[in-house]
Amino acid sequence: MMTNLAILTDPQLFSERLYERMAQVNPVIADLELYEFRYCLDNLLPPQGWDAVELDPMGALETRFNERAFYATVQIKTRQDDRILLDENIVQLARMLFVGLVTGRYPLAWVQTHFYFDVRGFFFLHRTTYFTPQVLAHLGGAPYRRFERKQQAFEYCQDIGYKAFREANAEVDQLFIQSVKHLIARRGTPIVLAIAGPTAAGKTEIVARLRAEFQREGRQVTSIELDNFLTDRDYREAKGIFTQGKQALHFELFRQSLEDISRGRQITIPRYDFVYATSSHDLDGNLKPEGVPIVIQPADIVFIEGNFPFLLDEVVHLIGIKVVYLTDDPVRLKRKWKRDIDYRKKYEPTYFRNRYFKDQFIMAEIAYRPQMAVCDMLVDTSGAALWVTPQVAAILDS
Repeated sequence: MMTNLAILTDPQLFSERLYERMAQVNPVIADLELYEFRYCLDNLLPPQGWDAVELDPMGALETRFNERAFYATVQIKTRQDDRILLDENIVQLARMLFVGLVTGRYPLAWVQTHFYFDVRGFFFLHRTTYFTPQVLAHLGGAPYRRFERKQQAFEYCQDIGYKAFREANAEVDQLFIQSVKHLIARRGTPIVLAIAGPTAAGKTEIVARLRAEFQREGRQVTSIELDNFLTDRDYREAKGIFTQGKQALHFELFRQSLEDISRGRQITIPRYDFVYATSSHDLDGNLKPEGVPIVIQPADIVFIEGNFPFLLDEVVHLIGIKVVYLTDDPVRLKRKWKRDIDYRKKYEPTYFRNRYFKDQFIMAEIAYRPQMAVCDMLVDTSGAALWVTPQVAAILDS
């Protein structure tokens, strides 16, 4: 019987055994020929061989990847010979999981529970937990309605286009749109509607569909872009403010604008110049001499555009319908490969891998889980489920 040491010291044999295990971790691996798999694996080969890889205890890995401090150590732009390197934390995780799977030190079920493998990027990422006990309690403990999970078919894809994504979400999206219309009919207009969600979750597209639906019915629709309330970047950087929290915004102007437009009044808001990273307003909220504000007319439905529309406690009560539109991290990553790398040519691929690995846990912790804990509705496209608070459920069932 071949020993683990013999396998680890034979690169050919190691790749054969790993290929078999990885096809169980991610079925897309089976689409690769063994020699193609080896091409990918060569990029992660330890300088001293696979037998030199030391494995951390499973409990230590679980703790590490559930702490924000770990992700702060991930570097996204480290360069060598004028090329960006995959962060060493990411490389080391992949090496440990590869060796652990081949030797049996890390059970397959444990790896699949805590990590997922992206074939196109050829790296492991930690699974983010979004449905915390607090979120589940807020949303009544169970989905309002669940459909067939058609996104499961994406497990066999390396990347995902929007057409396939929309088709997979058709049933839950339709229920969501109907439910929003029902709520507006009961609560009346004008009403402020905010939809939060991670990158590539599909929130831009679902907002466009909602706008089109309302306009088809003859309703007046407008939007407020939260980023227009940002203060000058120089000020934010000098103060160490890098997130879209209260300190980063002309917050009082934002609060007053929501209050006024929810009462059917015209509002004048700051204009943020994304090229020069400056606001039309000074830090006291006054229009600069050269500033040109944005005038927004009242409307029946007012959308707030931005990732954190109801993260700030002081404005939560001004938003009539608060929605989180959620898609699991592995699916969003496949969407971003297609959208941001293939179509937009937006990122250098290794920078993209580092950034996605780093950002998901941090953003879930500081932005999305807190908004899930106060939202009225949550669309889980991967779970094909619509979640609502008990109060909203009572309205929808009436």
